[in-house]
Amino acid sequence: MLENARYDCPYCGEEVETSVDLSGGDQTYIEDCQVCCRPITFVLQVHGEEWHLEVFSENE
Repeated sequence: MLENARYDCPYCGEEVETSVDLSGGDQTYIEDCQVCCRPITFVLQVHGEEWHLEVFSENE
């Protein structure tokens, strides 16, 4: 199940929208910022119907 999520890039501070796949449960993955192209670590936590996305720079 895909959901849209908004986050602020930890590098450039721009608000960006991405899709997250909730069907895989908890996940950690790296994706480049759509604005500044720097690598962002995404930590997705899924608890039933509720989910939470955190983003970190590679230095955090």
